[in-house]
Amino acid sequence: MSTYTKILYHIVFCTKGHKPTLEMQYREKILKYIWGIFKNKDCHLYQINIMEDHLHILCTLHPSLKLADLIKSIKVSSNSWLKEESLCSHFDGWQVDYGAFTVSWEHKDIVINYIKNQQEHHKRFDFITEYKKLLQDFEIEYDEKYFP
Repeated sequence: MSTYTKILYHIVFCTKGHKPTLEMQYREKILKYIWGIFKNKDCHLYQINIMEDHLHILCTLHPSLKLADLIKSIKVSSNSWLKEESLCSHFDGWQVDYGAFTVSWEHKDIVINYIKNQQEHHKRFDFITEYKKLLQDFEIEYDEKYFP
């Protein structure tokens, strides 16, 4: 018998201090680099998108991998890579915290489109408003002191 899982995660995390330090001129390079991390970890990445101050990911994990370990790997690896490549000169790292939400298989395409359309979405809403809405939609209690 084998291990089979199909748990979709919508992962969101931001730059340190929510500062807009991810330069969009390097967007494709950053996305490809993070995509490579997923491939190396035998995880499936359905969609990824970045804004200047945060990123969204929709993925499944390899059954042997913990969510926290994957996120740590993405943050540590991409942080080092951005500095080694001298990309995003004002990038000071990722915030320690993150959000991860499970998504039903039936809603996969909706979340994919949501992530794809981040640039349009953020013409109307900033990251904090978006993130609070996600927390509220998933009925997660949060403390306002963690939001600037």
